[in-house]
Amino acid sequence: MQSSPAEGEGVTIEWCERRLLARIHRYTLKRLRSEIEPVAPADYLRFLFEWHSVGALRADGPAALAAALEQLEGFSAPATIWETDILPARVADYAPYMLDQLCAGGAVAWMRMLPPRSGDDQRHAGPVRGTPIALVARAALSHWRGLTDVPDPVAINLSHAARGVHDALKQHGALFFSDLLDFTGLLRTQAEGALGELAAWGLAASDTFAGLRSLIIPAGKRAALGHSARYCPRHGDAYGVSQGGRWSLTSPGMITGDAAADSEALTHLAQVLLRRYGVVFRKVLERESGLPPWRELLYIYRRLEARGELRGGRFVDGFAGEQFALPEAVGALREVRRREKTGELLSVAATDVLNLVGIVTPGARVPVQGENRVLYRDGVPLAVQVAEEVRFLETVTADAEWALRNRLLRRTQPPASGTVQ
Repeated sequence: MQSSPAEGEGVTIEWCERRLLARIHRYTLKRLRSEIEPVAPADYLRFLFEWHSVGALRADGPAALAAALEQLEGFSAPATIWETDILPARVADYAPYMLDQLCAGGAVAWMRMLPPRSGDDQRHAGPVRGTPIALVARAALSHWRGLTDVPDPVAINLSHAARGVHDALKQHGALFFSDLLDFTGLLRTQAEGALGELAAWGLAASDTFAGLRSLIIPAGKRAALGHSARYCPRHGDAYGVSQGGRWSLTSPGMITGDAAADSEALTHLAQVLLRRYGVVFRKVLERESGLPPWRELLYIYRRLEARGELRGGRFVDGFAGEQFALPEAVGALREVRRREKTGELLSVAATDVLNLVGIVTPGARVPVQGENRVLYRDGVPLAVQVAEEVRFLETVTADAEWALRNRLLRRTQPPASGTVQ
């Protein structure tokens, strides 16, 4: 708020000009907000499918993967889901070496951001397969570590092998797997189990995703997978623990109390959420975990709107509170609203950020776990798979039910265009 002149100073021309400019700016923002015509929730979901380039819109190559990771930065999903559902849904030719190259080149890092639940066993944080893992830009790693609660290893009942690996990493710094074996004297299987335990607790990570991948896939299956059609032999054994690069301990979040640093980290998070959803409002963020209070994000979004870096207004109908959108998202939303519905079907994993059933759309939420899935038709949930049971949310003909069930379970590859009635 613009302050008034101090008593005795009088009203200067400069002060009047600042007041006038501030008033014009407020009127401009109000006019821009009034120009927005909100879209229905189903249209917003159709927009999100295009925004994330899923389904028939998938692109190819490393550039497509980099774009997907930029949108998904900081989003936590079970470790095993990233390469079976989330990334292949966005990159048509996804192969493990593509992610490993980005990690090895220093562009991307993986980490556990969410601490184990208080009810988890004190000896194990849970299987590595189900460990919530986030992929983040390494350049922004300090921001994300400030939002991460790394457990105190002293307070955790680690196994003897995990304690030995932790001590070796603490004493010698980042180590290759072969060096870990030398320093700890553990058998290969013991060291792998110890690394899995540390990774599940969020205490250790490797240079590439191959290190985590090797802990997810049973040893007996790695050789067969290494010769699959989706594997690129030029880049080595993508499924071996020895290909994971160096392992190192996860640095705890640094609470410096520096207001400027904290503001920079929060601003980065707010911008990441804008890239993820195109349009941000309080309700759509309910799938996100570990976020600061909405009021803190709201302050940043209002500041960015005042700078002209984003738009404020009512973009999605049916939700209370303020909404903010990237300028390019405003035009894309408008285009989606005008476009005729084609009956397009899209199946996504319940662990995907696009599972917004019960958040953006009406109905009960689909649990974010296991093999649960959602089938959308034109942005409206049509069927869900929960605990191996398929339920239809709309009435469909008997002839269409079999095809829709297969599409939900991905038993058939969806065509570039075409629908099931």
